[in-house]
Amino acid sequence: MNNSGPGAYDQVTVLLIEDDPGDALLVEEMAHDAMTGIELVWTKSLEQARGYLGGSTPDCILLDLHLPDARGLDALAALRRSAGDAPIVVMTGLAEDRTGLAAVAAGAQDYLVKGRVDADLFNRSVRYAIERTRAEAHAAALRASERRSQENARLERGLLPVPLLRSTSVDVVARYRPSRTHGLLGGDFYDVVETEDGAVHIVIGDICGHGPDEAALGVSLRIAWRTTVLGGLVGEEAMRTLEEVLVAERPQSHIFATVTTVVLLPDRASMRVLRAGHPGMLLRSPDGVRWLEVPGGPALGLRRTRGNWTVHEQAIDDRTAIVLFTDGLFEAPIGAGERLGEERLLAFAQACTSAEADDFVDAAIGHVEDLATDHGGLTDDIAVVHVQWAKNGEQR
Repeated sequence: MNNSGPGAYDQVTVLLIEDDPGDALLVEEMAHDAMTGIELVWTKSLEQARGYLGGSTPDCILLDLHLPDARGLDALAALRRSAGDAPIVVMTGLAEDRTGLAAVAAGAQDYLVKGRVDADLFNRSVRYAIERTRAEAHAAALRASERRSQENARLERGLLPVPLLRSTSVDVVARYRPSRTHGLLGGDFYDVVETEDGAVHIVIGDICGHGPDEAALGVSLRIAWRTTVLGGLVGEEAMRTLEEVLVAERPQSHIFATVTTVVLLPDRASMRVLRAGHPGMLLRSPDGVRWLEVPGGPALGLRRTRGNWTVHEQAIDDRTAIVLFTDGLFEAPIGAGERLGEERLLAFAQACTSAEADDFVDAAIGHVEDLATDHGGLTDDIAVVHVQWAKNGEQR
């Protein structure tokens, strides 16, 4: 069926299921008087109709309720199982108005009474059935879209957490940009938790792949990480716990995750870093920006045996900001087969040394997005977390 405007059709295919040749001829003549461009396909039984429906989908089906192999509402029910989304208009006898109404209640779009149908009524009934079915399909698609939006919102709440801070001693800026290819949040995740001893715990991770399964897995890992931190489990044991959760929850055995955890110690003079296959980080201070990539272990879920990771302790001062990110920040396409890369990302960051935290993060993401615009846009999600001790915050 080709549309040239609302309610206008260039071609309509109607499947007629009618065992009486005389009635079929009358319907055919009426159909051609009522509608231009109509193609009427005549079958004499439900079995013949099923054979046609196995290879074709008509725009509308006219069903006689008195067939040699099916009768009444049983015929309608049997046809609906084979007709897919095609609208059905039933044809009844003069004394069968109640049967026609029952057929509509059972799923037919309309009914026509033989002997009371003219060309105009036939045209209205067929077009009404087609339009109503289309409207119902559109409404169903809208409801499905709304459900997906609600599901995505729940995933976003899981992936984009509110930092759990017990004081004003730390400032956190976090951003998440989905790739233009996918448009929805993927498997990148992050979180920040301040524990009662004044330590600030940070995690950032990246599930390989995109889609709702990866996003749900990212939510699971983030919640598992927060739970381990609040339960006092940190370092290598916490990372092993995350790997166990990943292996148990991943939808396919090849799915893995890269993760970095950082603990800013209450003395404000050092931090502990644990890296599982994740890229390095940026350290921002009044003296400039530098790249830090401590020794690390394998990504989670890559091996049959549990991975081994080593905590690396790094000296910092309370003027240093920690910038963690996923690889989408430096793997954006900037040319034919060319990516931004870590060195060019660092060079841009060094040019923004004096920027405030929000401006720095937004500028870095905006720079990457601008470079990728002429080359298909972002191909991977970007998550960035910027954490630093507050200058005038409450201290423990």
